[in-house]
Amino acid sequence: MSQYQLPHNHGEHRPELINTLLHTKDFQLVSSIFKLLSDPSRLRIFWLLCHHEECVINISALMNMSSPAVAHHLKLLKDSGLLEYRRDGKEVYYKAAALETPKALHTMIETMIEISCPKKETPDE
Repeated sequence: MSQYQLPHNHGEHRPELINTLLHTKDFQLVSSIFKLLSDPSRLRIFWLLCHHEECVINISALMNMSSPAVAHHLKLLKDSGLLEYRRDGKEVYYKAAALETPKALHTMIETMIEISCPKKETPDE
């Protein structure tokens, strides 16, 4: 789309921005990922699994949640492509998928935590 007419002309409009804006499926995908991570428990589980692999029982203990509740959150995260898993006997281990989207989300979460958490003051030496 080379030319896009807007009601008001406030200067030059970049066609690549307008073209991207018109691809609503891309924004729907991003929105669904943010919606998935809008649950605080799911967000905490995802953050944990960005740091290391863990089994359902240990995640349950760390989260103070039942195993079925954790399994539900894990299924949603896995189905979205944010997590991967491996089976070792009866144990199933989960971790963040080694893809760009989980890495970018992890960085964003840690940045937001850093911004929103009050800093502990260190005593003067």
